[in-house]
Amino acid sequence: MVKIRLMRMGHKKHPFYRVVVADERVAQHGNFIAQVGTYDPNKEPSAININAEETKKWISNGAKPTEVVAKLLKKAGITE
Repeated sequence: MVKIRLMRMGHKKHPFYRVVVADERVAQHGNFIAQVGTYDPNKEPSAININAEETKKWISNGAKPTEVVAKLLKKAGITE
């Protein structure tokens, strides 16, 4: 199954996340199919940059967002 999830990047105690489309069986830092955005919780307010068209395309093709990504998509106004 394909998931839309976060991939942690950055330094210790300074996380930066990529929003990626990946097979759920692949490790967190493993290969991914596509990168659809970024999320930086260190900025005030949090910086959420997600490509809405590409994300909607993946969701319509059957990709399921994780709980955290679903909250980010709702906050960014991409999904209800």
